[in-house]
Amino acid sequence: MIEVWFLAAFILIIWIILSTVRAVAGPTLPDRVVALDTINTLMVAIMIVLSVAYKQIIFVDVAIVYALLSFVATLYIAKYLEGGI
Repeated sequence: MIEVWFLAAFILIIWIILSTVRAVAGPTLPDRVVALDTINTLMVAIMIVLSVAYKQIIFVDVAIVYALLSFVATLYIAKYLEGGI
């Protein structure tokens, strides 16, 4: 049963690699910001999947903190790109 969770984490890692390609090749800066936000969201998903696989609740706490920091960082980047900062 654990192998299923690792397979799910592996698929999420593949999506992170594809998002990294998009972040590097993005034609505009907002495209790159969206790709980085997608990578952060996928990292949170990987932490949750690994939390279930290893049966460690601490990974969920780390994922929540990481998601909050990622959200705040995305807001600041969006504000900066808009010209507000």
